Amino acid sequence: MPVPDARFPHAPAPPAGATPDAGPAARSPFVRLTELLADLAPGKPALSLAVGEPRHAMPGFVGDVLAAHLDGFGRYPAGKGLPEFRRAAGDWFARRYALPRALDPEREVLVLNGSREGLFFAALMARRLLSPHKRARIGAQEPAVLLPNPFYAAYGAGAEAAGCVSIDLPLPVDGGWLPDLDALTPQMLDRSVALYFASPANPQGTIAPRAYLERLVALCRAHEVMVFADECYSEIWLGATPPTGILEVAGADFAGVVAFNSLSKRSSLPGLRCGFCAGDARFIEAFAEFRNVAAPQVPEPIQWVGIAALADEAHVNESRDLYRAKVDIADEVFGGHFDYQRPDGGFFLWLNVAGLCTATRSAGEEAARKLWQREGLRTVPGGYLCRTGAEGRNPGADYLRIALVQDLATTQEALPRLLAGLS
Repeated sequence: MPVPDARFPHAPAPPAGATPDAGPAARSPFVRLTELLADLAPGKPALSLAVGEPRHAMPGFVGDVLAAHLDGFGRYPAGKGLPEFRRAAGDWFARRYALPRALDPEREVLVLNGSREGLFFAALMARRLLSPHKRARIGAQEPAVLLPNPFYAAYGAGAEAAGCVSIDLPLPVDGGWLPDLDALTPQMLDRSVALYFASPANPQGTIAPRAYLERLVALCRAHEVMVFADECYSEIWLGATPPTGILEVAGADFAGVVAFNSLSKRSSLPGLRCGFCAGDARFIEAFAEFRNVAAPQVPEPIQWVGIAALADEAHVNESRDLYRAKVDIADEVFGGHFDYQRPDGGFFLWLNVAGLCTATRSAGEEAARKLWQREGLRTVPGGYLCRTGAEGRNPGADYLRIALVQDLATTQEALPRLLAGLS
């Protein structure tokens, strides 16, 4: 029989001998959610708190910048991105973070068609760039990619496309959601080609302290494991101090470390599909060559909007203040309920709804069905964002993810409905 895990007591246990599932790497959480709710009608006018798609007003300059550069749609864009865009991204890193040195925009910065495609393709490049010494360490084992759990689906999909097995980064036994670095064995690291990490995390909102990031980078470097830091929520911090960036602790050569970011969350431009990555020059050079033949290009007018957005912090500050105001509402509504804790960053709530599980559905699934049927609220079961391990436990099974992406008035109306729907 599977061994019970006290951290996740309500997760339905699969049969003995079960193997880890692919979780969100295999199927979209939102497709699974549609299937979960298919037999139910919404009890009230439908409202989505499911997708992490910012609904804040886009910056006012977007239309003017696009209009000024419309002729760029008549040209194939360079795969590396406009020199002006790479300089703008490098300058933004220099202003935002205490870097050991300035990035070289020619060798260490690359435009992306949103951070998702970059995070996906990164695993393929990590495997292609293995040194002979690293290949010898892996030996006859299947190469692996280390993933947080919960994780963004692109990480696992990239690992699968690269022909690597996904290994969950263990969570600490005493609770908390930062992966347990003490549980990373030399054997695990020796077979791994890359590690994905997000701070602030999706969906828990956890921000990793500087000392934690320093140790993470040191561990991975000692075993030639690339560190891919997903920092797309880096500008949505809810306390007084911005999150430390991975490049701040990567040393002057940024070796083995790449940071990924985009304008989707920072600038409320999810449809722009414009992101960037920066760091290890050897990786960036090879990645640029690979993307020239295998990845979508970013149209020049889109890049010019990105340049304007990266140069302006006023709209970012306004958006951050709005997210803080919405989380303040969550503090009032959910304080004392669902093990609620104010997140460090990001715009998700991660609510413990344990006790609602049935013999066939997890607590998160039951909560999502109740909220849809009673209140017309669309939310995501936490288990759809996690993998179930070989021991038969899914760390998100007892949880529900709420995306605070609607406007302030809608949020003020929706969160009390959510509490009522689960009461």
